[in-house]
Amino acid sequence: MPLFDRLKADNQQVWDAYTQHEFVLGLQSGDLPEAAFQYYLKQDYLFLIQFARAYALAIYKAENLAEMRAGLEGVKAILDVEMALHVGYCADWGITAEELEALEEAPETIAYTRFVLERGMAGDLLDLMVALSPCAIGYGEIGAALARSRETKIEGNPYITWIEMYAGAEYQQLVAGMKTEIDGIASKRFTKARFADLSKTFATATRLEIAFWQMGLNIL
Repeated sequence: MPLFDRLKADNQQVWDAYTQHEFVLGLQSGDLPEAAFQYYLKQDYLFLIQFARAYALAIYKAENLAEMRAGLEGVKAILDVEMALHVGYCADWGITAEELEALEEAPETIAYTRFVLERGMAGDLLDLMVALSPCAIGYGEIGAALARSRETKIEGNPYITWIEMYAGAEYQQLVAGMKTEIDGIASKRFTKARFADLSKTFATATRLEIAFWQMGLNIL
C-alpha cells in the first residue's frame, strides 16, 4: 500500500472530517455563503506563497539532483502557474490583485503553513512531503468525489468551477505524481519506527486543513 494511503487509513476519522467538512458540503450543494468562500480564496493566496517556500525548502532538503528538480518543479508550478490562475480566479469573485497584495494572514493560515515549514526544517524531505500531502492530495480527492457524486449540484452552482478544477485530469495527474514521489522518497528514508511520527505529522496537517475550512465559516 502506498505510504500516503497507509497514513490516511491510520487517521481515517480526521481525514473524513476534513474531506466531508461543512465547507466542502457547501461547495457541493452550492449553498456555501459567498463571503465564506471569498475569505477562503483570499487566505488561500497567502497559503500558496508559503507553500512555494515549502517546495524551496524541499530543494534544500533533497539528497540528489532528481529530488532537487522535483522541488524546483513545485516552486515553478506555484509561482509561474498557480499564482496567476489564483489571482485570475479571485478576480472572477470580485477580489482584485491589489487587495490580495494588502492581505494579512489569518491565524489559521499562519498555524498551518508554519507547521509545514517547521516539519520540513526539523525533519527530512519525507517529513516535509507528508506535511504537504493532506492539502495537495486531499484537494484532488475532494474534487474527484464531488465531481462523481450524484448529490453535487451542477446547474447554478457558483462553485462548480472549483470542483472541476480539482477533479480535472491535470490536477489528478499531479496527485498521482505526488503519491509516487512520496513513495520514492520513502524508499530511501522510511522505516517502520518512523511511521508513528509520520502519522502524527499527517494527522496534525489534516486537522489544520479542517481549521482552514472552518476559518471561512467563522467570519459569518
